[in-house]
This record gives sequence, C-alpha cells and structure tokens, in this order.
Amino acid sequence: MALLITDECILCAVCEPECPNRAIFEGPERYEIDPNLCTECVGHFESPRCQRVCPVDCIPHDPAHIEDAQALKRKYERLIGKAA
Repeated sequence: MALLITDECILCAVCEPECPNRAIFEGPERYEIDPNLCTECVGHFESPRCQRVCPVDCIPHDPAHIEDAQALKRKYERLIGKAA
C-alpha cells in the first residue's frame, strides 16, 4: 500500500525531505503523498522514513492504494529505471 497523510498533519515539514522518491509534497491544507511515487521506502530503507520522523503519527497506510511487497518492489524498480 501507499501511505497517506491525515488531517492531523501539523505542517512541520519533517517528512518531505525524508522521502527518497519525492512522493511527499505540500498540499493546500497539509502535506500529501503521491501514491504513484510512494513505495513505503521499499528498495531504500527497512521501513517508511516519513512514518519514523512524523511527530504526530499521522501517516498510516492508504486503504485506497493497496499494494503488496512485490508490487512496491516493482514500483521501486520502475522509478529507478530498472524495469519497463
């Protein structure tokens, strides 16, 4: 699954620079995550960096974008140019 940032976001901006895929961006009301770019840090780190640094724990899994570990790995490979 991709992750999402909930309404509890306090706009602290610590998550944005932690994302290796540049999936996090400032939206009109809070930071947001592009599900097409979010791999939950698969291929980069052991766990999602944004979740680790978020001071208010407002980055859960996005039930609207369900992906298993293999799908996240394929997305990672596509993003780094390893797969077509």
